[in-house]
Amino acid sequence: MTPEQLEALLAEVAAGRMAPRAAVDRLRHLPFEDISFARVDHHRALRQGQPEVVFCQGKTPDQVLAICERLHAASGGFLGTRATPAVADVLRSRFPDLVWNQLARTVHLPVPGRTQPSTATGTILVVSAGTSDLPVAEEAAVVAEVFGHDVERLVDVGVAGIHRLLAAGDRLRQARVIIVVAGMEGALPSVVGGLVAVPVIAVPTSVGYGASFGGLAALLAMLNSCASGVTVVNIDNGFGAAAAASRICRS
Repeated sequence: MTPEQLEALLAEVAAGRMAPRAAVDRLRHLPFEDISFARVDHHRALRQGQPEVVFCQGKTPDQVLAICERLHAASGGFLGTRATPAVADVLRSRFPDLVWNQLARTVHLPVPGRTQPSTATGTILVVSAGTSDLPVAEEAAVVAEVFGHDVERLVDVGVAGIHRLLAAGDRLRQARVIIVVAGMEGALPSVVGGLVAVPVIAVPTSVGYGASFGGLAALLAMLNSCASGVTVVNIDNGFGAAAAASRICRS
């Protein structure tokens, strides 16, 4: 439940259009709902400004469905990350309006009547070094869009051809927050951080040959960036980068 939904519910009671007992019934699962294998956090949007997001990896399709059904009942929609085609198929059979992004591995049921992403908080620019980094970059972009932000994408501008990045200088400078996704040696966030005055969130990916150690080389390079204003999330964590960027934009 979001602050707006709670305010609307209380307004209905105050205006006499809803009985207090009916409102209590709507709120009966707050702050969380125990469904044996999960405790669904219906209060997260009230506490943090962002609803609970389902991490689908490691869960069975039926478990994901049960959690999403409870989120849908409470708020009208849901978002899941690291979803498989099998999970998407099970959810789509229950929710025909489901949005399945196979590249991002996200499943999203939009809340009916919710407006399009707003430009009021500025644009989040998601920059990816190479095409192989796109799954993580797209996860970040989709999550930021679902959280209500205007998102732009700048793809395949890695340091192996740095002129491609420099040609997009205007787009870099116009962003409110920049998420930079890169594997291999992870140099791109340092370059971007040296060009702009806005926060840069670096996302190392597990893309690379053997000495990249599954993204560890990129992670360490980003943590040791000489560019000021660059912060780093975990390997392949596009979701975490989007959540941080959202909070920056809303602050």
